[in-house]
Amino acid sequence: MDATNCFHCGLDIVKAEEIFFDEKTFCCNGCKTVYEIFSVNDLGCYYDFEQSPGATPLDIKGKYDFLDNEKIVAKLLEFQEESTAVVSLNIPHIHCSSCIWILENLNRLENGILSSQVNFLEKKVRITYHSDKITLKNVVELLCAIGYEPYISLENYETGNHKVDRSLTYKLGLAFFCFGNIMLLSFPEYFEMGEFWLDTYKPFFRGLIFALSLPAFLYSASGYYISAYKSIKSGMLNIDIPIALGIIVMFVRSVVDIMLDHGSGFFDSLTGLIFFMLLGKMFQTKTYSFLSFERDFKSYFPIAVTKINLDFSEENIPVYEVEKGNRLLIRNQELLPVDGILISETAAIDYSFVTGEAEPIIKQSGDKIFAGGKQVGNSIEMEVLQSVSQSYLTQLWSNEVFQKSVNQKYKSITDSISRYFTSILLLIAFISFGYWFFIDVNTAFNVFTAVLIVACPCALALTAPFTMGNLLRILGKKKIYLKNALVIEQLAAVDTIVFDKTGTITTNKKASISYQGKALNNENKILIKNSLRASNHPLSRMLYDFLPEVNTIKIDDFEEITGKGIQARWEGIVIKLGSASFCKTTADSVQTDVKNTAVHITIGTEYYGAYIFENQYRNGLEQLFQTLSTSYELKVLSGDNEGERETLERILPLGTELIFNQKPEQKLEFIKKLQDQGKNVMMVGDGLNDAGALAQSNVGISISENVNVFSPACDGILEAKEFDQLHYFLKLSKKGMTTIKMSFTLSLLYNVVGLSFAISGHLLPLVAAIIMPLSTITIVSFVTIMSNYYARKLKNIG
Repeated sequence: MDATNCFHCGLDIVKAEEIFFDEKTFCCNGCKTVYEIFSVNDLGCYYDFEQSPGATPLDIKGKYDFLDNEKIVAKLLEFQEESTAVVSLNIPHIHCSSCIWILENLNRLENGILSSQVNFLEKKVRITYHSDKITLKNVVELLCAIGYEPYISLENYETGNHKVDRSLTYKLGLAFFCFGNIMLLSFPEYFEMGEFWLDTYKPFFRGLIFALSLPAFLYSASGYYISAYKSIKSGMLNIDIPIALGIIVMFVRSVVDIMLDHGSGFFDSLTGLIFFMLLGKMFQTKTYSFLSFERDFKSYFPIAVTKINLDFSEENIPVYEVEKGNRLLIRNQELLPVDGILISETAAIDYSFVTGEAEPIIKQSGDKIFAGGKQVGNSIEMEVLQSVSQSYLTQLWSNEVFQKSVNQKYKSITDSISRYFTSILLLIAFISFGYWFFIDVNTAFNVFTAVLIVACPCALALTAPFTMGNLLRILGKKKIYLKNALVIEQLAAVDTIVFDKTGTITTNKKASISYQGKALNNENKILIKNSLRASNHPLSRMLYDFLPEVNTIKIDDFEEITGKGIQARWEGIVIKLGSASFCKTTADSVQTDVKNTAVHITIGTEYYGAYIFENQYRNGLEQLFQTLSTSYELKVLSGDNEGERETLERILPLGTELIFNQKPEQKLEFIKKLQDQGKNVMMVGDGLNDAGALAQSNVGISISENVNVFSPACDGILEAKEFDQLHYFLKLSKKGMTTIKMSFTLSLLYNVVGLSFAISGHLLPLVAAIIMPLSTITIVSFVTIMSNYYARKLKNIG
């Protein structure tokens, strides 16, 4: 019977069972319905990326009724506030660009879905939806209806265990078994031993060798066939096509040799080829997993949170030391690092970090509050429900909303090479085969197979991600945590560095603070310290730590005005702390020295005076600037007056531009002007008042010093005590780019030499199969060793 393919899923269908619709054929009503859904919603582009990319939708009637249970749904959701909910679902069928496209356009199929983001490597889709318009059950049923049924296991969600794919391990083990046994059975033929029993049972041994090759050929190598088939269907040729072709040619040729009694074939070479290529893939996977593990679980965000102890004392602890049951103090503009229960009476939580919606949500005592929210206004206290999930915070940080549009130079080079590599390789293979066919057929087949196998763009493709991945790991251990690998490329391109002054080049731990003005009584100090308690500004933290311990009181109202100061209210009394223009009036008679950094104080209608800060600059600042000045343009921006100009001019190198009295919006404009001049600008700030400038810059680095400053605008977070290592980090990023260039050269050299030997007939297929994964191992080892070498060498020089 004639068979055709379903337009939607590609399955073979018998003519008698064909369903015709819109001049297309479908294997069942389910596939036809999905096509109709996509067509009605103007999503026909789904079929443009790949031919027949879909899966046949299954009958799921009643299967997901358990999602009507709110308690079960609560366990599955990552986030749920008011009408917004977020869920991450495993979708096993994700396999191509069409899948990504349709899953990221779910909002066009269902109005209740706000957005969806696909993680292709993990085969997950993260869906944000309106819980008052659509339920989780509706979302899952929609996915099933279009052929993307999610894998939901309540046991996995409750215990945190995830199903591990061990198919590569099984394939590798089976290939090794087949390869080893075929080699043993082939030994007599290698040495051409003429012995009665061997000659008598030669057909039996050859049959046994053939049988042993089948599991490796059909199962172990199946990934290459599937990948090659999908690549051909999509019209984009990948490296698995020549590999699959080489394996098939060797198998067919070996079968013909046995049937015509020309020899035992090349089953030993075939199974060895499959084994060594899978070994290379295993090495690549394990190395990448190691780098990801080191980044996600061994190098933590260098941010701190304030823990409230049983005696009500406050203690700054690293975010990864937070445990279930801890009580945390969250100040204005601080991020909630974990899920928890609100202890304070009320809180205004801004969840724009999670949902994109900037309107704060009002929560009451006893309500659950979610990680990723940002407290707005007065300080709050919360009880922790679970420990910090760094991978979740990383996911939030990497949200597309906060990504910068930059040119990924090395990714573009890799993509271009990979795009044309396979076509050129196939052309070389067929030309070489044609040339040798008229000289020696046996050599022609060897050359054809060796050419297909030995050339490998994998080494080129792996160069950048493995170098960047290893550098991310190294930098994480050195207490600078970068958003993603692209930031390293941007760091290497920087030519201008702009520093904020307060809290960046000055430290909030050592400032000498004195008071000028009217005497403050104990009640005044209680009001001042409790007003400062909710603020995250570096000057606020310094002054808060400087003031003596006082009783904690509940501030009725709190507002932090960027660039001006704090306004709080307690029992009708207004407290103002900040700049002179914010706190003072023309009628005030108290005189203060305005040439120094100061926090002015007004309580009620009375101006009292100011706390004067004699800034202490960070250790190593002078040496750092001297070193940086040889390679970069340096500039310092400050919101303060010019009181520190003379000091800075004395300790900073000649030519460092100093700009004072800068409001946050002026800092942003300053960065834009530099960029308009063609500069690649790195901004180093405190992450709070400099959020706009950090976002505008090519690279934004936030300094963290015992505060929970985690702005999505920044590209990296640097622990304050490592500030003097900034030049080391910049040099290491440049050496990373050098490593990539060297590795590119090494990879190209390998391919040129390998192809030369293969074309000339001096390279056997089995040797090519061993060399190919070795090239991958060599490149991964090279970039790892070189990046580690540069990390140690530069550290010793520094």
